[in-house]
Amino acid sequence: MKMGRKEETVRYCRHGPTFVLMLLVLASPHQAIAQVRQTTLRVETFVAPPFIVQQTDGLTGFSIDLWKEIATRLRVETTYQVAPTPELGLRAMRAGQADLAVAPVFITVERDKEFDFSYSILEAGQQVMVREAGKVVTAAPFQDLTHLLLSPISLEWLGGGLVLLLLPAHIVWLVERRYKNGIIPTQRYFPGIFHAAFWAAATLLNQAEQAPRQWFARVVALLWMFAGVVFVALYTAQLTTTLTVQEIRGLINGPEDLPGKKVGTAKQSVSAKYLLEHDVKPQEFEALPELWSALLDRKIDAVLLNAPLLRYYEAHEGKGLVEVVGPEFDRGQIALMFPLNSPLRREVNAVLVAMREDGTYQRIYDTWFGSDVSVRTP
Repeated sequence: MKMGRKEETVRYCRHGPTFVLMLLVLASPHQAIAQVRQTTLRVETFVAPPFIVQQTDGLTGFSIDLWKEIATRLRVETTYQVAPTPELGLRAMRAGQADLAVAPVFITVERDKEFDFSYSILEAGQQVMVREAGKVVTAAPFQDLTHLLLSPISLEWLGGGLVLLLLPAHIVWLVERRYKNGIIPTQRYFPGIFHAAFWAAATLLNQAEQAPRQWFARVVALLWMFAGVVFVALYTAQLTTTLTVQEIRGLINGPEDLPGKKVGTAKQSVSAKYLLEHDVKPQEFEALPELWSALLDRKIDAVLLNAPLLRYYEAHEGKGLVEVVGPEFDRGQIALMFPLNSPLRREVNAVLVAMREDGTYQRIYDTWFGSDVSVRTP
């Protein structure tokens, strides 16, 4: 049954305003979002200088200064929630207890599935930090000696010496085995060659207790004693050089030296993932102060973390105690983090673009990083 014209008019009059309002909302999504946006935002963060620096009068740092400028332009107030550890900060975000996170968080594939990110605010990589070589007194000499003796250089020299002594050992066995009063008590190859090898090793390292009876074997023994003196002198010089280089440069000089070492990093960080991917089992710490203390107390050999954090610690609390070594590598993007589908992300991105165009971003960057070209902006 068809509806009459009068009934259609009455229905439109009743519901027309609703349809008009819906059309206005759909036509102006940004205006609608702006009308319902909170005037006070909950910002999750954790102390991580130079991004987040705790002071007596509040928070400062590169990320905080950047966010303060963004909040001013968005005309919103900020309530900071400082998590004791980065992991607890991420938990708060997952639980919906914050509107965004302002912290040195790298964009990763895994995190991108859980959160939304702003445009990148900084590009930075990973770097290695060790105890300052000139300030460290060896507390484990036996361990250091073991490392030295089992180093590739030492093993190469020992292997070369073993191969080298087999030649005089076989010559002496061949010419001495028929002499009843000789240094080889049997004509059989086994165990006769072992007696000859022991004589050759003793002559190489010190001086043999017995001399061969056969004249040709004695000539070989004299030549071998001379070669032994040269070999031991060269080997000693090589060990001394290796030890000196280790004292000057340290055992760890970059990411390539981390396998087999005790390496600390922040729990569930990008650095921890890198170590696992490169066959290094990381020792993960909840808070940065615990990580720094573990390095200084020799509980770990090195720290792997994002480069700006390490360089700031090296220049301030760790000055004269630690040293950042090797190149910066595995660079990534640091950004502000939001819950999935947050309407705030688009507005923040718009402000970040404006701050780059008017020079505000560069001014804040220069305040904290200056002319340090190893921490580039994207």
